[in-house]
Amino acid sequence: MPSVPHDLAAFLVEAKRRTYAGFDDDATVATPLLAGSKQLEHRAPPYAYRDIYFGMGFFVGQETVSREGRVIWSMSYSGGARVEIRDRETFLDIYKFLRQALLGVKVEQPYRGPPLFELDGMIYRNQAEGALDRFQGVETIARQDGTPLYELRYSGGLLC
Repeated sequence: MPSVPHDLAAFLVEAKRRTYAGFDDDATVATPLLAGSKQLEHRAPPYAYRDIYFGMGFFVGQETVSREGRVIWSMSYSGGARVEIRDRETFLDIYKFLRQALLGVKVEQPYRGPPLFELDGMIYRNQAEGALDRFQGVETIARQDGTPLYELRYSGGLLC
């Protein structure tokens, strides 16, 4: 297993804050590699970050980090709002809250958001296992009263 570059976690935090978490779909490139996808990118040599995903209510995606043109790290994810949630305003509220939570990403676990984030009657939780070289986790959003709104599972690590 290759060793984790000392600056990879800091780059991931910067990339995530400068794409979906910080800018929503405004960070989307005009012509994505895969038709019908959203593609977000951030570069800070020697690294390049790319996040490609499909869907909204339920979505799947993959993040990659390249170093000097070679993909060295990746994370896949899938999830979304509960199937019974159908109204657009609720979707927008959930994803706005999610982006606020994701801005709290930390170098110690640069996968998604912080372990806990609460605001305006919603609670975000992120349970991660492992380290940057190999990890998995689940994030959830619920109302203050415990009503579940959203769930996402993710996993990834360094590529050999």
